[in-house]
Amino acid sequence: MAKKGNRVQVILECTEHKESGMYGMSRYITTKNKKNTPNRMERKKYNPILKKVTIHREIK
Repeated sequence: MAKKGNRVQVILECTEHKESGMYGMSRYITTKNKKNTPNRMERKKYNPILKKVTIHREIK
């Protein structure tokens, strides 16, 4: 039986891509523990359209 916990699924979206105005969007889905990280998450991830590593921030 699965436990209900503080872990939730979040979507990370590229910040540089949003500002560039190019087509498409780079998004990643991951999980986080709301108890340990109550603020929005930031991770460096690869953006295949810009072909470089950029900062991805959590969106609502």
